[in-house]
Amino acid sequence: MGNLLKVLTCTDLEQEPNFFLDFENAQPTDAEREVWEQVDVVLKDAKEILDELQAYKGAGLEIREAIQNPTDEALQEQAWSAVVPLVGKLKKFYQFSQRLEAALHSLLGALTSETFDDPTQHLEREQALAKQFAEILHFTLRFDELKMTNPAIQNDFSYYRRTLSRMRINNVPAEGENEVNNELANRISLFYADATPMLKTLSDSTRKFVSENKNLPIENTTDCLSTMATVCKVMLETPEYRSRFTSEETVSFCLRVMVGVIILYDYVHPVGAFAKSSKIDMKGCIKVLKDQPPNSVEGLLNALRYTTKHLNDESTNKTIKSMLQ
Repeated sequence: MGNLLKVLTCTDLEQEPNFFLDFENAQPTDAEREVWEQVDVVLKDAKEILDELQAYKGAGLEIREAIQNPTDEALQEQAWSAVVPLVGKLKKFYQFSQRLEAALHSLLGALTSETFDDPTQHLEREQALAKQFAEILHFTLRFDELKMTNPAIQNDFSYYRRTLSRMRINNVPAEGENEVNNELANRISLFYADATPMLKTLSDSTRKFVSENKNLPIENTTDCLSTMATVCKVMLETPEYRSRFTSEETVSFCLRVMVGVIILYDYVHPVGAFAKSSKIDMKGCIKVLKDQPPNSVEGLLNALRYTTKHLNDESTNKTIKSMLQ
């Protein structure tokens, strides 16, 4: 691994962390293995979750038919039978977000501990954990992209809840009620009501991590995030590093991770990613995005435009605002 971590000189006033983070091949060291194995169990299921979400078609037609013909029992049955298994899937996605939160806690614990002097050393020497953190961010942005473009999710769940409460009022035994009890239904409903539910889970979880670890300076966490963003930016804009990626998919992975970590930093840092005091070179990161083929990064630029917290603050640099317009 040593030969991958060649430090380059940097003209910036503040030395940018400059090393190659091997997103393709990083393997856990003995010191990383325990946390890595815990997180790996969760990440193994991430692809299946994305595949199921991508294939989620919803029960729009059955629901419409049932609503338009309220006295037709057969159509009511049909809609209910279509919605119950879908609610099972929505519950599974929500429960996965809880597992992801626990995995993130384990990773943050390792990557912000006092084992090393600074976040650069953590990310350089714990590359397998840094890669897993990147995979969580990548999954999060992808999940939220798919969710945002699928209105059926909230429609199906609302119909399920309305029908269930009607059945309860009429004392009709509801097959499928065991799927989601009332308290869980409330939590699931809140989860999907957010435009970017996984990102909210991640940012809430990171803030919770900071507040639970009072002995750990908040900078340990925010500097870990800003360093990750910088490392991604530097790898993408440095031909010597970029040429080491064996696949174009790694480029899009790196772009998505850079954006994910910026958004997370913007939520967790007291003044956010766009302030003058931010440790993320936002102009540089946006430039890297704009240097890619336009149709490949529009979704990521939109994520910065619409899912960050501080972009529209008074204190945000006008150049940054105009770069994102």
